[in-house]
Amino acid sequence: MPSILASAAASIAPLQLGGLLGDPLGQALAVIVAIAVVVLVGRIALKVAWRLVTIAAIVVGALLVLSFFGISVL
Repeated sequence: MPSILASAAASIAPLQLGGLLGDPLGQALAVIVAIAVVVLVGRIALKVAWRLVTIAAIVVGALLVLSFFGISVL
């Protein structure tokens, strides 16, 4: 139920700020804020992706070293 209320509030917010977003500067501000949100979410996603790639490289490297010594894990 809270997600329905949050989505309803998000859809009503632009209507309440109609005068502010009707101005070209207001629209520019809205675009800049939207880009900032995308960049923030992207940074979080890339942080997680970077950790996953690092862990994968360590695991594959360890398996490679073990295979050099004749230990077959897979």
